[in-house]
Amino acid sequence: MTLRIDIGGLPSGHLRFAVSPLAELTAMLHVLAEPGHHPQLAGWAAEVWAGLRPELAERLREAEFLWRSSRADFLVPARPRPTLAGELDEVDRIDDETYVTAALITTCGSNRVHFGAPSPLADATARERALDLAQARGALQEAFAERLLADPAAVRARVRDTLEQCAEAFFDAAWTGVAGQLAADLRRKNDLLARHGIGAALASVSGAVTLSPDGGRIVVDKLQDTATTAGDTGVTFLPSVFGRPHLVAVHAPGWRPVVQYPVAGPAEPVPLETVTLRLSALAHPVRLRLLRTLARGPHTTGELADAWALSAPEVSRHLAVLRRAGLLTARRQGRYVRYSVTLPELTALGSDLLAAVLR
Repeated sequence: MTLRIDIGGLPSGHLRFAVSPLAELTAMLHVLAEPGHHPQLAGWAAEVWAGLRPELAERLREAEFLWRSSRADFLVPARPRPTLAGELDEVDRIDDETYVTAALITTCGSNRVHFGAPSPLADATARERALDLAQARGALQEAFAERLLADPAAVRARVRDTLEQCAEAFFDAAWTGVAGQLAADLRRKNDLLARHGIGAALASVSGAVTLSPDGGRIVVDKLQDTATTAGDTGVTFLPSVFGRPHLVAVHAPGWRPVVQYPVAGPAEPVPLETVTLRLSALAHPVRLRLLRTLARGPHTTGELADAWALSAPEVSRHLAVLRRAGLLTARRQGRYVRYSVTLPELTALGSDLLAAVLR
């Protein structure tokens, strides 16, 4: 399933790489809400929670659905500003209807509230439906939706104040630590874009972001299967350190498409297609037996055939599948080719699998 962004006829200058303090703060808030998604940041999250004032901690819990499973569109700016305050000023300029609709999409469920429908601020039926949807999601969502629809200005001011308190509590220090890394990634992306074009720049973003063969669409591997257009506004790409490994896409009608992508960590995440290929290769019982044998040391095709009472051609076919999945390496020694397991790739698939293979 993919998100397809039509960029046909879009000047290259309208594809922009930029750094956003607000988007990075939102990524940090997601880490605090879902530390299990980010084991490498679990220590940071625990330290932040331990140091928060109880009132601020409660505020983050009461509005966490704005950044927990998806991000409210106004928290991922298409036109970033150098400072968090400047970006919050831009959010303040959004009209109430747009703000409320974007907030309700995350509050009620992203696939159940839509732009272009009657406004719950003006239409009683739409209001009741939004409240019903929020109630079905939980008590916090219901309470937030009620306050938002009753007094949008008060809720907007409270959300901004909460984000400003976050800046003082933890964001400013964390931002200082990652700003250099974000700036360095930004320079690399803009250099690729200028020297080698959109395709090369997208390839450096993620294996999940590609340019269609005709150059007319950006294709993003996401859970949704949908399409949008850049129109004449362009597309914005925002690097994120705290967002790793997530790829966040804003693409609702009325919003300039934005993709927040993870800055490369110690090891690049492999594309979903590669993971699928590896899991498929391991799903066959014969290949799993061969892999367990090879985990104990290099073997030739003949040795594996003898060990498992298989024909050499059958073993060769299975080994070819495992090699295409990147789970084996081959090394020639004189007349023989010996196969070995690539443990880093196998380890990356999970500790339970590794334990089963090495058992």
